[in-house]
Amino acid sequence: MPALSVIVAVRDGEPYLADALTSLTRDPRPDLEVIVVDDGSVDATSAVAEDFRADLPGFRLLRNAVPAGAGGARNAGLALASGRYVTFLDGDDWVAPGYLAELVASIDALGCDFVRVDHVQVEGRKRELLRAPESRRDTVLDPRDAILPFDARTMVDYAYAWAGIYRRDLGPLLAFPDGLRTAEDRPWIWRLHRKARSFAVVSLAGVFYRRGVPGSLTAVGDERQLDFFTAYETILDEVEPGFLLKAARNLTGLLAHHVELIDRFTPELRARFEERAAAVLRRVPAEALAGMDPDRRALVESLGLP
Repeated sequence: MPALSVIVAVRDGEPYLADALTSLTRDPRPDLEVIVVDDGSVDATSAVAEDFRADLPGFRLLRNAVPAGAGGARNAGLALASGRYVTFLDGDDWVAPGYLAELVASIDALGCDFVRVDHVQVEGRKRELLRAPESRRDTVLDPRDAILPFDARTMVDYAYAWAGIYRRDLGPLLAFPDGLRTAEDRPWIWRLHRKARSFAVVSLAGVFYRRGVPGSLTAVGDERQLDFFTAYETILDEVEPGFLLKAARNLTGLLAHHVELIDRFTPELRARFEERAAAVLRRVPAEALAGMDPDRRALVESLGLP
């Protein structure tokens, strides 16, 4: 059995995928398995991946004829994975030499269900270290204890699936929601923290997260952006009453972010956004806005909070 399965979900990643896969060759573990899921690319993504077949241990390439979204592509990779642990890497990101070995060593030493890590955000030549919100490091914790308080940034706000390593025997807890083209990691991280038994955070920053990539889902303004409503409707449906305020604060913060960028929407899409926002805000307790920045709170309230 491989120690680690690395799942690389990618769509139209021809310009950057070689960087991601090259970085994996610099961590030559014989007990590594690399699974690339080409999620319906129309460029040379699969050809780029094939170039690395001889250089990466346990290499497998899966092609989705029809795009399934990042969550669906990761699920396809999970179905093929055979490692004791799994981690994820986006096709436009990369890892530092030795990072995967340190990642496996950390979860082996701590013996918990999953371990989260810091990461480096990259914009052009700029590098910025972004730390996971949990200050207790190298300590096994109850994941539920890292959800609150509602009015502070906590681990459910740090939803990057690739910033961590997970026991593969968590099984269904590692599955992403089907059908979401964006925000698929939001219900995923909430379910993981509500249902897993143990986790830890370590001060390891070996993932380099590339921002500002043309055509990336964080940069586009099409209807895929509205999937975050479905993501948060799922969260609100599932959370226990004690976590409702936190889920609502997550949602209102994301709503404010989208309102700040609303000019990227067409008039039709903006109308749909405002309609869905008004509907979901009916489920949000007014207390969720307590302590928000006044300007951002005004943006949310303009959407129709009762």
